[in-house]
Amino acid sequence: MNMNFLSPSTLRRTAVLAAAVALAGCATLGGTPEQIVAQRAGEYWKARQSGDYAKAYKLSTPSYRKLRTQEQFRLQFGAGVNVTSAEVAKVTCETQKCTAKMKIGAKPVLPGLKLDTIPMYMDEVWLLEDGQWWHFQEP
Repeated sequence: MNMNFLSPSTLRRTAVLAAAVALAGCATLGGTPEQIVAQRAGEYWKARQSGDYAKAYKLSTPSYRKLRTQEQFRLQFGAGVNVTSAEVAKVTCETQKCTAKMKIGAKPVLPGLKLDTIPMYMDEVWLLEDGQWWHFQEP
């Protein structure tokens, strides 16, 4: 294409479009928000399953971590259920919020009863804060 035939306004629009495409490319270098949240949700639940509450806590929003200590985070999960499996079924995202639909295998812990694992689905909210996706929970 011969640039001598493009008007100055067309050149400006082309430059703005090229800059927007470049910025969008930078924003997705780590993958789409859905891919990033799926990966981080998997890491969160792997940490929870293995009892690595320190790692799971580090995936919580910075605002949550300002309000609650790692020990307070750990204590909120009691001993009533043993999570045996967790997988990301689906992630849907908006601009600064994603919902990860998780398939959880849970084994209730009731003294004297031997119960099977119960499959269940739950939605988790992940928020974009400080340029990163974080697991949201009520403080």
